[in-house]
Amino acid sequence: MDHHHHHHHYDGGENDYMQQEDDWDRDLLLDPAWEKQQRKTFTAWCNSHLRKAGTQIDNIEEDFRDGLKLMLLLEVISGERLAKPERGKMRVHKISNVNKALNFIASKGVKLVSIGAEEIVDGNAKMTLGMIWTIILRFAIQDISVEETSAKEGLLLWCQRKTAPYKNVNIQNFHISWKDGLGFCALIHRHRPELIDYGKLRKDDPMTNLNTAFDVAEKYLDIPKMLDAEDIVGTARPDEKAIMTYVSSFYHAFSGAQKAETAANRICKVLAVNQENEQLMEDYEKLASDLLEWIRRTIPWLENRVPESTMQAMQQKLEDFRGYRRQHKPPKVQEKCQLEINFNTLQTKLRLSNRPAFMPSEGRMVSDISNAWGSLEGAEKGYEEWLLNEIRRLERLDHLAEKFRQKAAIHEAWTEGKEGMLTKKDYEVASLSDIKALLKKHEAFESDLAAHQDRVEQIAAIAQELNELEYYDSPSVNARCQKICDQWDSLGAMTQKRNEALQRTEKLLETIDQLYLEFAKRAAPFNNWMEGAMEDLQDTFIVHTIEEIQGLSTAHEQFKATLPDADKERLAILGIHNEIVKIVQTYHVNMAGTNPYTTINPQEINAKWDKVGQLVPQRDQALIEEHARQQNNERLRRQFASQANVIGPWIQTKMEEIGRISIELHGTLEDQLTNLRQYEKSIVNYKPKIDQLEGDHQQIQEALIFDNKHTNYTMEHIRVGWEQLLTTIARTINEIENQILTRDAKGISQEQLSEFRASFNHFDRKRTGMMDGEDFRTCLISMGYNMGEAEFARIMSIVDPNRLGVVTFQAFIDFMSRETADTDTADQVMASFKVLAGDKNYILAEELRRELPPDQAEYCIARMAPYTGPDKVPGALDYMSFSTALYGESDL
Repeated sequence: MDHHHHHHHYDGGENDYMQQEDDWDRDLLLDPAWEKQQRKTFTAWCNSHLRKAGTQIDNIEEDFRDGLKLMLLLEVISGERLAKPERGKMRVHKISNVNKALNFIASKGVKLVSIGAEEIVDGNAKMTLGMIWTIILRFAIQDISVEETSAKEGLLLWCQRKTAPYKNVNIQNFHISWKDGLGFCALIHRHRPELIDYGKLRKDDPMTNLNTAFDVAEKYLDIPKMLDAEDIVGTARPDEKAIMTYVSSFYHAFSGAQKAETAANRICKVLAVNQENEQLMEDYEKLASDLLEWIRRTIPWLENRVPESTMQAMQQKLEDFRGYRRQHKPPKVQEKCQLEINFNTLQTKLRLSNRPAFMPSEGRMVSDISNAWGSLEGAEKGYEEWLLNEIRRLERLDHLAEKFRQKAAIHEAWTEGKEGMLTKKDYEVASLSDIKALLKKHEAFESDLAAHQDRVEQIAAIAQELNELEYYDSPSVNARCQKICDQWDSLGAMTQKRNEALQRTEKLLETIDQLYLEFAKRAAPFNNWMEGAMEDLQDTFIVHTIEEIQGLSTAHEQFKATLPDADKERLAILGIHNEIVKIVQTYHVNMAGTNPYTTINPQEINAKWDKVGQLVPQRDQALIEEHARQQNNERLRRQFASQANVIGPWIQTKMEEIGRISIELHGTLEDQLTNLRQYEKSIVNYKPKIDQLEGDHQQIQEALIFDNKHTNYTMEHIRVGWEQLLTTIARTINEIENQILTRDAKGISQEQLSEFRASFNHFDRKRTGMMDGEDFRTCLISMGYNMGEAEFARIMSIVDPNRLGVVTFQAFIDFMSRETADTDTADQVMASFKVLAGDKNYILAEELRRELPPDQAEYCIARMAPYTGPDKVPGALDYMSFSTALYGESDL
């Protein structure tokens, strides 16, 4: 294969059928697989023609080299003789033969550019394939013509047309569209469906599909196998030329079959003409005899002129005639026309196909049919005129009868349901407002009824006229008229009756309505009164005095006095209700449900009345119980008061007595003490009376009594008074005891003490048993003290250490006795310790133990500080500071 890139063009000249073809040798250079496919396909194609001359080729580039088989191939394909070949074996002979072939190809209008005989003789594969493709194109493809397109486009269009019904086949080109093999199978199935079971094929099994198509084509269609399935499946894009060549074989195989069909068709056509003509003759005879038979049957019916008595019967006749004219005759008119057309058509066809003219059998000529038809139309015309005259004669009567029927029907329709309406007992269950509405409606109906009077009179007049004209159906008209008149009278009577019933019911309902209103007007205040009474009777009360409870009882008695009148009112109200019930039972009218003016009903009134009846004795009982309680409370108050009014003043008196005793004491202090203790005992003995009063007080509090007008003393007053009394007597006794202590300690005589008391009482101006600051100052001055403010303040701090601003008798005695008596001082104690210490400034523990009783010795040792003077020895204790401390602040 030479790899330098020649450009060998083969060109279709004027035909331009090669315009879209690519350069074949470039294709081959691109893909050796295509060369292999072309070689296989082109070889098979050549052999399919060469076998008609009884020869074959094996190797495409070898077997055409001498030009002999090439010339033979062209003769077989074209059906023409070529120039005689040269039989020599030399190269020059071979070139000459090949040139003869090439010239023949060129003579068929193909320009062979750059294809030289030498290359063919030299066995150049590309060149040879190119030449064979040119032959295939020119002889197998160029002459294909399908719907205005030719050559390659024609072949493609033919494939598309033939495979159009196959959904899974879509032929767009001569390469990949054929890869799955379904295109080939579809072409075969389209022309010879019995050869392939197309439904079993699957798009995803191209090997099976291709092999099926190629095997069937070889076996039944005489198309040799030009490609192997593997070659197509194994290439991305099968060789376009190979596929086109293969497909063109199918085209030629099937278009050959069509030629045979055409021949058969021609024979059939001739036979069909004869058969058709015979059929037409037969049809004419049958149609003609049927039509004549129908005319013979129909004429007697049209000639029958016996009149009918009734409009209905005459109209039925007219109806039948109309039916004949509209349904039965038109098809016969068409048949007659069709018969004439068929006759003319038949004669024309016979004339055009060189056959003798048609002669119908006796009596069935076109003229016979026309005559019979004429008689039919004559009979028909007279018949319709007669019918219309008859109908006109009956029309007047029928018009009247129809008018009667119409008016009667309208009237009957109007009366329909009126009796039912008039006999309705709807007023028995109607309310007053319903009755008023029913009366208005009835009034409207009465005027409607009057408006129909005219029509009833018209109906009677028409019936009369029909009788006079002896209408055939008079009996039924009269019966109907009679019925209408009777019914009319009865409607009048019913209307009157309903009117009365409505009026009567209205009166009754108005009465009931009045009673309802009266019931409502009286029941409402009565109901309110009962509800108020129930509320008052159940109202809780809280009272604290007999007067209050008596006020409540009085009010309750007054209320009870109103009950008989209330009961009368109740019975009156119930009487109104009973009156309503009586009317309803007597006249069977509807109570229209409940009273529209109130929701209060007799049951409710009675229930509330009963409730009031129950509540009154309950209230009586409650008031009695409360009265008893208040009486008991009053008894408790009096009981407490009678005691408190004694105890209160008694405590008062005792307090005053003690005050006096403490100021005006006579006899010795010991005598006073004895008197006071006696006095204290008498007071303590009074305690049970206090306890008894506490008991009464507890009862009062438990009875929730908060005030007591019989006494001004409260328990708390008494308690405070009693506690003061006890503390005052105790203090007074204590004061006397302290005075005895003071007297004994200071050695004051009874006379001195009496003197102190006399001056104290003298200066106790307010008689409180104490002196205030001013009294004391005056007292001191009277006794000869002469002092400034500071000195007086110092004295006050002694006699009134708690700064209360008062001087008690005890403090006064202490002050006075300190001024007069000789008492122990810190200095005297210190001197005594100095004696025990053997005149030293300090004392030792053993000296204390030796001289003093044990517990007092230990008291001193524990409290004495170590001595710190210059002459100290170990264990020395300071008795001086200890002595000073014993007197503390009291030391003047």
